[in-house]
Amino acid sequence: MIPKLASEVLRSLTNFGIRALALRRIEPISVRAPLALLLISLTIIASVWWWLAKPVTLARAPVDADAKLECISYAPFRDNQSPRDPDLEVSAEQIREDLVLVAGISRCVRTYSVDNGLDKVPEMASQTGLKVLLGIWIGNNRVKNAKLIDTAVALSHKYPDTVAALVVGNEVLLHGDMTPSDLRELLLTVKARVNVPVTYADTWEYWLRYRDIQDAVDFVTIHVLPYWDNIPTRAEDAAAKVAAIHKQVAAAFPGKEVLIGETGWPSMGRMREGALPSRINQARVISEIRDVAKRDHFRVNLIEAFDASWKRYWEGTVGGYWGLFLADHKTLKFPPGVPISNYPQWKRLMGSGIVLAILIFAAAWFGQRGMPWKSKLSSWIPVSVSATAAGVLLGVAFEKMMFESYGFGGWLRWGALLVASAAAPILCANALMSGRALPAFLELMGPRGSRTQSFPTLILGIVQMVIVVITTGAALGSVFDPRWQDLPFASVTMAAVPLLTLAWLNRRTGARPIAETSFAAIFAFSAAYIIFIEGIQNWQALWTSAAYMLLALSLYGVRSKEGIVQAKPAGS
Repeated sequence: MIPKLASEVLRSLTNFGIRALALRRIEPISVRAPLALLLISLTIIASVWWWLAKPVTLARAPVDADAKLECISYAPFRDNQSPRDPDLEVSAEQIREDLVLVAGISRCVRTYSVDNGLDKVPEMASQTGLKVLLGIWIGNNRVKNAKLIDTAVALSHKYPDTVAALVVGNEVLLHGDMTPSDLRELLLTVKARVNVPVTYADTWEYWLRYRDIQDAVDFVTIHVLPYWDNIPTRAEDAAAKVAAIHKQVAAAFPGKEVLIGETGWPSMGRMREGALPSRINQARVISEIRDVAKRDHFRVNLIEAFDASWKRYWEGTVGGYWGLFLADHKTLKFPPGVPISNYPQWKRLMGSGIVLAILIFAAAWFGQRGMPWKSKLSSWIPVSVSATAAGVLLGVAFEKMMFESYGFGGWLRWGALLVASAAAPILCANALMSGRALPAFLELMGPRGSRTQSFPTLILGIVQMVIVVITTGAALGSVFDPRWQDLPFASVTMAAVPLLTLAWLNRRTGARPIAETSFAAIFAFSAAYIIFIEGIQNWQALWTSAAYMLLALSLYGVRSKEGIVQAKPAGS
């Protein structure tokens, strides 16, 4: 059913329209058609948001205080803290606060190093009842390796009841920081100095490739991240993929326990083929992996305890959203007993979309007032389409901006695109009804005599230019750096739909400008290339490509100022 808030808005607008028609004898097309289309638009917006935000309740909660996780990866870094800062020393109090929270959902934490203050983890864990898989971050610096190993060995002796194992190295072979023979020698050296089990962690493919190091470890630790597979796995199939890989690796190392040292799913970020990050998918994957681990009797360490904004420097947006707690290190994403929604703040997002749709219709209404022609239904339909698209997508675009913006440049980039994309349908609706064309760039930046003297046209031109420039960067990023580039399908669609309708319904008959044609070619090429490299399973890529094509067509429809504008908008 349509939410109560949307029902009240629609009821109020209907009553207002009925009273207006009763009190004033206005020709039907001047009120009835726009009002009917507005009501339809608002109904669609409310219905789509109800569907998007529909919560699910899983058969097994991803986290449960009565059935704690086996283990979970932990890094203490908050806000602007990052392991990239060699001088950073995380306080014991900060680590204690984190581990108290983690102890509520897990029996163990896995760390990756003992510098930056992480050497305090065993002491703090001993106070909260947590076991520790103590990691040592080794690389190609032998002096630093020796120092970190000495620290970890000492901690294993000081906290024998807390340190359950030492994880010597994390994906060292994958990164090419050490040869297999050197790594094997190092593992044997550490193993001789401690009384706890020793292991090495790497992707499952590298363990199968370099099996000779198995005699240097007490158990095998593999990373299985279906999202990051060369051929990404869908969330629905992730748990089965983890179980199958564990079975394959266990068969390759008979007599050795195989620990899943990293597995999980991101809650935000770009799709990779059919692998879609989302809150519901993250919860589902974690729940199902726990089930198959219990069924097949193997241990799992999930990645990770907290969302890690600092990882986005290396891994893009998706790298920051693998946690079970938000980056504030306070809020659990999936409280037990609470249904899970991809848009927990959906009512606010829907409300903002409804307001935007009303503003678009209002802009069109004011645009046609005082004109020497009367608007027809065919003029209002494009306005309705733009308003509906913008009303639905504004909330999605806002959510993407909040999660995908990183650093000052990122906030400026995506924030400007969102503002411009929200303004575009308002300005285009007004221009469409008043008979103005989509301006060429020369009307803003060309010779003085060719510049527009119309303030509304100037504002529309600036908004159009902001959209084109930022979107060009995103499109080219998807061509030259596709692994990390976010796909701005929501914001671009909000802008492309009204720009396209204005460009082709109120079009000039003059020459086609070179700049607009060049940008159109870039968008068309990028759209085709994105589909080629992303595949047809990635609906975000398909949608983004379609939005780029719409934007290309809108720019292709622009004509120079010297051309003649139609006397009135099409359909009037």
